[in-house]
Amino acid sequence: MSLPLSTDSRWIVDEKGDRVKLACVNWVSHLEPMVAEGLSKQPMDMIAKRIVSTGFNCVRLTWPLFLITNDSLGSLTVRQSFQKLGLQESIAGIQTNNPSIIDISVIKAFQAVVASLGENNVMVILDNHISKPGWCCSNFDDNGFFGDKFFDPDLWITGLTKMATLFNGVTNVVGMSLRNELRGSRQNQNDWYRYMQKGAEAVHSANPNVLVILSGLNYDTELSFIKNRPLNLTFTGKLVFEVHWYGFTDGEAWLTGNPNQVCGRVAKDVLNRAGYLVDQGYPLFVSEYGVDQRGTNVNDNRYLNCFLGVAAELDLDWALWTLVGSYYLREGVIGMNEYYGILNWNWCEIRNESFIERIHALQSPFRGPGLSETKLHKVIFHPATGLCVLRKSYFEPLRLGPCTDSEAWTYSPQKNLLIKGTYFCLQADESGTAAKLGIICSESNSKWNITSDSKMHLSATLKNGKSVCLDVDSNNTIVTSSCKCLNKDNMCDPESQWFKLVDSTRSRSEEKSFLHLDSVLSLKGFLWNLVDGSI
Repeated sequence: MSLPLSTDSRWIVDEKGDRVKLACVNWVSHLEPMVAEGLSKQPMDMIAKRIVSTGFNCVRLTWPLFLITNDSLGSLTVRQSFQKLGLQESIAGIQTNNPSIIDISVIKAFQAVVASLGENNVMVILDNHISKPGWCCSNFDDNGFFGDKFFDPDLWITGLTKMATLFNGVTNVVGMSLRNELRGSRQNQNDWYRYMQKGAEAVHSANPNVLVILSGLNYDTELSFIKNRPLNLTFTGKLVFEVHWYGFTDGEAWLTGNPNQVCGRVAKDVLNRAGYLVDQGYPLFVSEYGVDQRGTNVNDNRYLNCFLGVAAELDLDWALWTLVGSYYLREGVIGMNEYYGILNWNWCEIRNESFIERIHALQSPFRGPGLSETKLHKVIFHPATGLCVLRKSYFEPLRLGPCTDSEAWTYSPQKNLLIKGTYFCLQADESGTAAKLGIICSESNSKWNITSDSKMHLSATLKNGKSVCLDVDSNNTIVTSSCKCLNKDNMCDPESQWFKLVDSTRSRSEEKSFLHLDSVLSLKGFLWNLVDGSI
């Protein structure tokens, strides 16, 4: 890509005008030591390479305001910062794994992390996460909104200006997120506009190359007010909005409610609060989402299926929480394990490889500038696996596989799912059997309704009048079976039957050969049915 980045309507683009999808991971550097987590476990270059090898192109690097506005803190060496906190074991670890930073200031160590990411072609978004170093967030930590004890608006603008200036000319720093999760009793829209506009102008003036990323209210879940009151900024082509969405955002609704109904309700709420912005021509960056990587949290697991469906459909930019496998010190606990982290406690292995595989399809753009809009089609995305419906040939059953190899589908006004450029449509056979391709597309078993509250069930009606839904068996073969969880039952799990029709302009290398074969087979099948009397 050609940096710096800017915006083109709802898309983030490079200097050539081509879409750049932010597929980021959050790397924490805002806790009491004010040093990026994990540097006592692994060399920073190895961490950066692990970020790249797992498919991320970007890091949302958090920082506390006092790091750059309080000289007595920012001038501490890394060793001194850890000594003040009694973290002798971490000092020894950094001395072993990253000796070059142990006796430089914490702000220079922060710069060294950014430089290491740049050397590995990883983009960086600098996120002002909090003012006073520490864990975030609560309504009572005095860091939540303008005017709180540790959130002086003037000092905040000074800090943003200093940080933007410090990284002016550092090409891999592509954006600055002005403030994480505004919250608390003081929050109000008038002050949000007043200070966020000032902060945006300050950052752009100090560093006009970076994207200026603005969070909303209520822990960055609320941006609906932008609909009726746009910001008044002197610059254009750099504004991005961010939103957060976790399973726990809605308490235990995913655990206690019917997954279809909860997904429908929550997704609609997120779209009303923030998702509508893409239709108004703004990029929307989901700067935090994530789950317990152990896979044992039912609330998280059900939420993730819904989230991935929405993120794929809207083709959103995002940042996963989190890279961090463990913390030097979090909320008084030394070496706390972070189960939302993709790395394990020692930062040497991936905690859950299947999770990385699931999000892989969303790490590349489905569509946008630079991807030919003349080839717009659908892919059938399966959130529970992160795979798409594809086929090896006409003679083999449809299966799930990498979305880069997906068929180009169209969804017709008659509700047929057709392979683009052919006569072949998806058909339901008997319940419990493999779905198939055919060319008689007028029957009810070839008409697929997008049904259920989640809008992720694809159902068809068999010749016997029974409805079935698209499903996946244990071998990843596409089958049809009785539709799950369409009533209020909260004990069922519909994840195998959740599919999302996603607009895409991705091309596949086999496209020409497949289309040639399809043309031959379509003509052969048509003539056979004509002779047989079926047509």
